[in-house]
Amino acid sequence: MAVPVPQAPPGSSRPARHGAFHRLTVAAVDRLTEDSVALTLAVPEELRAEYLHAPGQHLTLRRSGPEGTEVRRSYSICSPAPAADGPGPASLRVGVRLVEGGEFSTFAHKEIAAGDELDVMVPAGRFVLDPVAAPPAAHYAAIVGGSGITPVLSIAASLLAARPDARFCLVRGDRSAASTMFLEEVADLKDRYPDRFQLVTVLSREEQEAGLPSGRLTEERLTTLLPALLPVTEVTGWFLCGPFGLVEGAERALRALGVARTRVHQEIFHVDGTPAPTPARADAPTHGRVTARLDGRSGTWPVRDGESLLDAVLRNRADAPYACKGGVCGTCRAFVVSGEVRMDRNFALEADETEAGFVLACQSHAVTEDVEIDFDR
Repeated sequence: MAVPVPQAPPGSSRPARHGAFHRLTVAAVDRLTEDSVALTLAVPEELRAEYLHAPGQHLTLRRSGPEGTEVRRSYSICSPAPAADGPGPASLRVGVRLVEGGEFSTFAHKEIAAGDELDVMVPAGRFVLDPVAAPPAAHYAAIVGGSGITPVLSIAASLLAARPDARFCLVRGDRSAASTMFLEEVADLKDRYPDRFQLVTVLSREEQEAGLPSGRLTEERLTTLLPALLPVTEVTGWFLCGPFGLVEGAERALRALGVARTRVHQEIFHVDGTPAPTPARADAPTHGRVTARLDGRSGTWPVRDGESLLDAVLRNRADAPYACKGGVCGTCRAFVVSGEVRMDRNFALEADETEAGFVLACQSHAVTEDVEIDFDR
């Protein structure tokens, strides 16, 4: 099953600095497909403990935008995770797919070169698997679409290397072979672990010489396909990653096949129609107060009418963690200590998290006059 991620490097007693950025050097830019690249980031020895990560976590990259604005985007780490009790990674690799009109992805494809420096937030995210905590003879599976392979590549590689008794089944959907990210890396996993790594590839716009017929991985297709591949309800944990439609359909298919909700973990990379956040006017009247705990320090500040809790905190704590501000990445996850909030959108938190009292600060608005949230939980 997915497990909580350590909130501070091993051996450290200080709280995690969730929104901390460091300048890392780009060691390599590798072309994966026509519309995707992999960036390898060198991590200096003194920062390696900061960048210890669990398989499946992501990095937020930052650059300056027009008129002093910031552009932040989150990209999953595709390289295997280092040992949790080790010194930390000497390098990190992320995959970036070009998005039409995407400010950062266009920058990554056209401008970033080896030797450049990027602002990189410390790893975050709970779409993770701890190989050490996996039960004996664990059998995991993933359903991914497009760039959704990125975190799952790290998860599968880390698990199979650390646990000789574990198995992993990967069902991936792509448009064509030419558009498939990390084709060689996945093939290498199949060659290295032929008896423990099962790979099923479905192309939506291209017929394969062997394998399954072309077509999308719809709910109906998955409901028929999955039982033919593996004992669906006996799988230790399912990881769903990719566009919203694929993840939603896969989750419904698994539910129809009798898979318990607690065994399904999902991360959405793209949601059509994500609304741009509308900042509250500087002269807007205040409506209540928010108390926020972040990196061991607390403060209380007014909340303007129409303002999200995240934006209210950011006006006073620029280090508050966030990336997409669209309710997708989960970087701004916080626990509601007291008060009541309304969350507009949620494509990042699982049901057990919201039931436990966690919210996305970027999508949360105060309902009661006083609200207290904790980013450190």
